[in-house]
Amino acid sequence: MKKMASLLLAMSLTFSLAACGGNNNSSESSNSGEGSTNTQTNAGTNVKEEDAKPVTLRMAWWGSQPRHDYTLKVIEMYEKEHPNVKIESEYANFDDYWKKLAPQAAANELPDIVQMDISYLAQYGQKGQLEDLTPYLNNGIDTSNISENSISGGKLGDKIYGFNIGVNTMNFQYDPELLKKLGVDKPSDDWTWEDYFALASKAKEAGLYFDGGMRPEVFFGYYLRSKGAHLYNADGTALGYEDDQMFVDFFKPLANLVKEGDTPPPDVKAQIKGLEDDMLVKNKQVGIWQWTNQFVAIQQVANRSLEMAHMPGPGRNEGLYLKPSMYFSISKNSENKEEAAKFIDFWVNNVEANKLIKGDRGVPVNTQVAEGIKSTLDPAQVQVFDYVTWAQENSSPMDPPDPVGTAEIIKLFAGLAEQMDFQKLSAEDAAKQFRKEANAILAKNKQ
Repeated sequence: MKKMASLLLAMSLTFSLAACGGNNNSSESSNSGEGSTNTQTNAGTNVKEEDAKPVTLRMAWWGSQPRHDYTLKVIEMYEKEHPNVKIESEYANFDDYWKKLAPQAAANELPDIVQMDISYLAQYGQKGQLEDLTPYLNNGIDTSNISENSISGGKLGDKIYGFNIGVNTMNFQYDPELLKKLGVDKPSDDWTWEDYFALASKAKEAGLYFDGGMRPEVFFGYYLRSKGAHLYNADGTALGYEDDQMFVDFFKPLANLVKEGDTPPPDVKAQIKGLEDDMLVKNKQVGIWQWTNQFVAIQQVANRSLEMAHMPGPGRNEGLYLKPSMYFSISKNSENKEEAAKFIDFWVNNVEANKLIKGDRGVPVNTQVAEGIKSTLDPAQVQVFDYVTWAQENSSPMDPPDPVGTAEIIKLFAGLAEQMDFQKLSAEDAAKQFRKEANAILAKNKQ
């Protein structure tokens, strides 16, 4: 297995979808406090911070309670090193986050630092709501230990609207003790979709759900790639697959699992507002399909050991990809863009800060930081780093960044999936409706 340094230097990134985290909808302002001041690098600090003018930055992110907690600690660390800077925090779960961000964007009142997802990068960037970060590279944000491939993951055209702060991939994360109740020690390393459906069908007999379902836009995208197709065409003006049978083949068995009680129905899932409510955390569900960077948080909340399994095949290597887990963007309306860039520099280049972050937002893009923190990680975090290393050797390049209109398509996906799960809409009819409405949305991108 190659060292993480060679992994990240070799990474080739160009796209894919949403990594979500979850928690309540509260927002708070952080207070200055004690924190380590040992910095790997911190560009732009030649002027004495004590003599610099006071600056207040707003910073927004989505995530779970563990993410909120360590992010506030990193902010406190930064504020101690930069006593003229005060950072006000705003956070929510993934879905509520975007509901809050939209009206702020419409009013040109986005936070200075915005945690950005690849599904929304084009929407916000191409509408002129995000700053092009190109001028800040090595002029505020030190990129000397960050590969060009990692940086280009936030590029649209010739502009960088998001700075990639970590890389991840998708897999199945499960409780091995609960899986044993189904008579299986672990999923096979080369399990297929048929193996998954057969295994999941045993869950109800054990008094469990098998999983919480699959976020449609993420995992249908994986399925299409494994079949040599894509969710969107190259220029983002239409769907990228022609055969609606692939839609049916993916969604019909999933809806059947809900019908049989092997995965939870929409009304049960609607009650899950954060990690603390997750069925896996509550010992009512065997596993969860999600991104590798979310593994540590759910294991912490569950307070027990979990394991990882590969995505089902065939075509796994073609379907799997490495993606920017998320970005930090700077809003176009920010009056303190240089200061915001300094914080991004601190986040990606400071070893001590990353000992708190521990790869929760993806394996660090700074190769020296990744190497510098790995010896301090607990076994769950090492699992994540090692899995991303494995995925580097067993995956394919990402698709292009999600096109404008992706947010509407995600909403369309969610509505259709819910109707299929409630048995109110057949997969065949949903496939036709999805094609018609999604293509209408994407057609707006034609020049």
